[in-house]
Amino acid sequence: MRRTSSILEGKEIILGITGSVAAVEDVRLAHALRRRGARVRAVMTAAACGIVHPDAITYATGAETITRCTGLVEHVTYCGDGGSADLLLIAPATANTLCKIAHGIDDTPVTTFATTALGSGMPVVIVPAMHESMYRHPGVVRCLALLKEWGITIVEPRIEEGKAKIADIGEIVIEAERAVSGRPLEGRRVLVTSGPCREEVDDVRVLTTRSSGRMGEELSLQAYRLGADVSVVHSGRVPCVRNVHAETAAEMREAVHRICRDGQIDYYISAAAISDFVPRRHEGKIRSGEEVILELVPQPKILREVLEAAYRPGCVVAFKLGWDAETAARDLLDQGADMVAANTPDTLGAPSGRYLLIGRDERREIEGTKDTIAAGIWDALL
Repeated sequence: MRRTSSILEGKEIILGITGSVAAVEDVRLAHALRRRGARVRAVMTAAACGIVHPDAITYATGAETITRCTGLVEHVTYCGDGGSADLLLIAPATANTLCKIAHGIDDTPVTTFATTALGSGMPVVIVPAMHESMYRHPGVVRCLALLKEWGITIVEPRIEEGKAKIADIGEIVIEAERAVSGRPLEGRRVLVTSGPCREEVDDVRVLTTRSSGRMGEELSLQAYRLGADVSVVHSGRVPCVRNVHAETAAEMREAVHRICRDGQIDYYISAAAISDFVPRRHEGKIRSGEEVILELVPQPKILREVLEAAYRPGCVVAFKLGWDAETAARDLLDQGADMVAANTPDTLGAPSGRYLLIGRDERREIEGTKDTIAAGIWDALL
């Protein structure tokens, strides 16, 4: 059994905090980064210190907070050439700070760290937070565009109540993971189908499965962390990636073929519990208390169609559910799948499980939570 650690395990992150009221979120952000295995040290502007006390940030990070650059040249120690840090994450970033960074001005500890990190080529992630009118200012818009041109990751804010609010903590952590992953999937297009389908029985009832969609979600997020351009076809929403809505097997089939036709897909992961049968729909609502016989119509196998199509993706991963999954997996490999993830029905909808990965030349077991399993599957593919 092979276990996969978090991308942030052992990484050192410098957390830059500036004078937005969203600085109060940094205690939670520091804890979230540390739970993923990162070492965090904060650097704060004077304005930020007026919003959240440095002692609170020191407690959250477990390291002394930097509030000024001293003769120890902390900005060089951590973010200079050969510095110990792996990432500079500025969250929140005010309009004042991000515009200073864009113009090479370093008159605060945070902007000095930023100038040093950009000069050394270290990954930088900036998370803006300000009033919406400030975010729309043409100078701010131009500075954000320039920072993106330099390769800086901008985590877009949530526009709510006239404010450009700091992004969700989980999304910030994912962007930090992507920034330090080395991006082995950079330039690759990944398509994932995820979750259950819901087939209409009548006007109010549906036929579905116990699938939660967690496995597909984690596979999509891990691909994004590794630098891929990710599309996920499902009925839910995954942060950071492109969500393509599909409720039924027919909608999922149409979306998969359309995306594959639109451009070369490098990896297609068929993790959804796609309906094998669709009930013949009753008009209106079936009256309660009546005995009803549902006629089930078999559906086309999307995976088989994709494997046989002229636009077949470069690598196809199938999921197989059942007690005799290994035999069925060999059949899918014979049909052209590159890898099969086999599991038993007790993992359906569960937060964890055990999967048997069967490829043409290898066989391995992965056990753990769904995010651990997703990381293990991508590790096997790469």
